[in-house]
Amino acid sequence: QVQLVESGGGLVQPGGSLKLSCVVSGFTLDDHAVGWFRQAPGHEREGLACVSPPDGSTFYADSVKERFTISRDNVKNTVYLEMRDLKSEDTAVYTCAAERNGLGSLDPNWYDYYGQGTQVTVSS
Repeated sequence: QVQLVESGGGLVQPGGSLKLSCVVSGFTLDDHAVGWFRQAPGHEREGLACVSPPDGSTFYADSVKERFTISRDNVKNTVYLEMRDLKSEDTAVYTCAAERNGLGSLDPNWYDYYGQGTQVTVSS
């Protein structure tokens, strides 16, 4: 059974940092791409970053590429999203998703499996 479980969200002040984790099971990162997405109230789901097999190549949305870093640990079956210099507009539910053909994309419709999400709130 495929599962993706996010953690690491919370309340952070503007300018702060967070590191999100996405632990996956039921498949391996050797052949699945994983992406991070976010959705704020009243907004569509936004693709942020993805990491693809076999070499872990990454791709970012222009809106976050200077501040966010995606990485993976194939041994721990975990994909991370490190976020720094957070702003109030980064407040959203952050979700990871997996694509079974190993083709990364920032298009949410591209993905086959989604986690439940973790809330990130940036506020003073």
